Amino acid sequence: MPELVEPAVPAGRMGGRPQPCLSVDELTIRPWTPPDVPVLVAAYANEDIRRWHARSLTEDEAGEWVSERTDRWRREAGADWAVAEGDTVLGRVGIRRLSLAEGLGEAAYWVLPAARGRAVAARALTAVTDWMFALGLNRMELAHSTLNRASCRTAEKAGYAYEGTMRGHSRHTDGYHDMHLHARLGADKPGAKGAAVRRA
Repeated sequence: MPELVEPAVPAGRMGGRPQPCLSVDELTIRPWTPPDVPVLVAAYANEDIRRWHARSLTEDEAGEWVSERTDRWRREAGADWAVAEGDTVLGRVGIRRLSLAEGLGEAAYWVLPAARGRAVAARALTAVTDWMFALGLNRMELAHSTLNRASCRTAEKAGYAYEGTMRGHSRHTDGYHDMHLHARLGADKPGAKGAAVRRA
């Protein structure tokens, strides 16, 4: 049955080109590489990161994870960047649940403890989101536990408007969490907060 709506982003537009390196202020936002494996292992050993992302990584698993990022990019199934200052990795920004046909993606991020308090995640998230919109996406979403106030602040700083609370949405190690849903549209003006909905 033929589709009546053309894909928002044609197949091949993303995966048919090299994954870009982006920059904002002193930050470089680049693809992950094998030398980053120890940083990934350390990140997922951190209590806060493990709490919100509900995973751990061994060295072998981290190596596989890095290899899979390249494959996911080529298949246009998602994207992941390391956020670095010079040679030091500070955090991660990724796009998951990516649908180029629908023009939709979901952002995820974390920052290592030593780099917190500098708006690293918000600045990197803004840069990656802007790049995805330039590619042709219409909407970028992110969701975080209602208990994760730092992630809420990051979303708002990056212009992701709060749209509602998804009850019992995601499983964490201590059970199901309600999740805040935030989103930005490509049509939103830079710095716009969108039509925020009052939090429950």
